[in-house]
Amino acid sequence: MKLIVNLAPTGMVPTTADNAAVPVMPSTIADDCTACCEAGASIVHLHARDENESPTWRSDLYREIVRAVRARCPDTIICVSTSGRTHGAFEQRSDVLKLDGLEKPDMASLTLGSLNFPKQASVSDPSMIKRLADKMNERGIIPELEVFDFGMLDYAKYLIERSVLREPFYFNLLLGSLGTLSATPFHLASLVMSLPAGATWAAAGIGRFQFPMNSLAIVTGGHVRVGLEDNLFLDAEKKRPATNRTLVDRVVRLAEASERPIATPIEARAMIGLGEPPS
Repeated sequence: MKLIVNLAPTGMVPTTADNAAVPVMPSTIADDCTACCEAGASIVHLHARDENESPTWRSDLYREIVRAVRARCPDTIICVSTSGRTHGAFEQRSDVLKLDGLEKPDMASLTLGSLNFPKQASVSDPSMIKRLADKMNERGIIPELEVFDFGMLDYAKYLIERSVLREPFYFNLLLGSLGTLSATPFHLASLVMSLPAGATWAAAGIGRFQFPMNSLAIVTGGHVRVGLEDNLFLDAEKKRPATNRTLVDRVVRLAEASERPIATPIEARAMIGLGEPPS
């Protein structure tokens, strides 16, 4: 099976003070996405930042990023964030879902529960999850289902039974963040074995767990999420700062050694069950 590489270039936390390679402006985010798509990424998971590098929900900034990425990588699958980590109101979290035309995202993140990160909580109550899912269904945007713990996967099944979540199902399994499920082979295997039939899944590890979780996904038939959002370094000792391109290049080399060809964006769309790119 071909490997889908999902790039998470920016996130909501790291700044250029943490790693000079973190892209925070629309132009630098687009530059990184372009370079990484050329290297093998077929999905880009986007977060917008304001002029102070703070995370923002503003759709006008998302529009600028999406427009620039689409112009350079027209087939790439574009996913935007609806995170509740910083902004809690539905009107804020759903604002990016209003984008249309060439700026309309293919996918949007949907975290399937509340959780604690090391320094803050990300709150998604049942009503919020349903409202965001309904808005994505209404707009024809596929949820990128984020799972940090077993209960979130159980909740996904609950929502599937009630047709709140509908096919196709794409799951990001995120392990290793303090306060959530630890990054072990057993935990990843248990999550994968519990997924709904026909689901596409990618594994992500936070910090030093990124490469181990990516590696396990590659050799067990899953896909990967990789990028500076989750991990700023190439080594566990945090002595070798990473770039998005070096992180993508590393998983591509491992995939090639494992005889997993890299999926193009068009192939990834077919594998997930997405439609054609907007034109």
